[in-house]
Amino acid sequence: MANKPKTRPRQLSVYLYIPNIIGYIRILLNCYAFAQCFSSKRLFAILYFLSFVCDALDGWCARKFNQASTFGAVLDMVTDRISTACLLVILSQVYRPSLAFLSLLALDIASHWLQMYSTFLAGKASHKDVKDSSSWLFKLYYGNRMFMGYCCVACEVLYIALFLIARNHTENLMDVIVTTLKQSSPLSFLVALSLFGCSIKQVINIIQMKTAADACVVYDTEKKQKP
Repeated sequence: MANKPKTRPRQLSVYLYIPNIIGYIRILLNCYAFAQCFSSKRLFAILYFLSFVCDALDGWCARKFNQASTFGAVLDMVTDRISTACLLVILSQVYRPSLAFLSLLALDIASHWLQMYSTFLAGKASHKDVKDSSSWLFKLYYGNRMFMGYCCVACEVLYIALFLIARNHTENLMDVIVTTLKQSSPLSFLVALSLFGCSIKQVINIIQMKTAADACVVYDTEKKQKP
C-alpha cells in the first residue's frame, strides 16, 4: 500500500493574522511617509506616528484574537528597527554632529539584535523575558507596559519633533534643543518630556546590550566546560 504524502502545515493562515496584516499596513505607511519626508514634513510626521500607533494596535489584536506568532513578533521588531533607523539616518543629515544620531542607530540595532540572539541561546519564548536580570530598570522596562510605552513613545516623539523643528540641513543639535527648552510653550514641554524618556531608553539599551553580551559569554563558557 502506497504511503500517503504528508500534508504540509498551513502557512497562509499565519500570514493573514490580523496583527500581521496591521504590520504590512505599517510598512506601507512608513514607505510612503519617508518618500514624502522632505516635500511634506507634516504629512510625514502624521503617517510615521500613525504607523507607530499601529505598533500598539497589533499587539492588542494579537492578545485579543489569540493570534500571537513568532513571525508576527519578528515582523514587528524588524519594522520598528528599520523605521527608527531610517528616521535617525534622516536626522543625521539634518543635524550636526551627525554622529550623535548614527550612534543612537548603532546602539538601537546592536542592543536589540544581541537581546534576540541571547534569548534564542537561552531557549526563552520571548526577548521580553528578563526575570533573571540583575538590573531593576531593565526588568521594570519589560515588566511594566506603561513605562515601556512611555520610553518608546518619548523616543519617537522626540525624533519627529526634532525633524519638524529643523529649518535647514546644517542645524546644530544642542543649539536647537537648548533654544527650544528655553521657550515657554507646549512644544518645549513636549520636547523636555520626550528627552527625559528617550534618555532613559538609551540607558536601557546599554543595559540590554551588556546583559545580552554577558548571556552569550556565559553560554560559550558553559559550552566549553561540557565534556
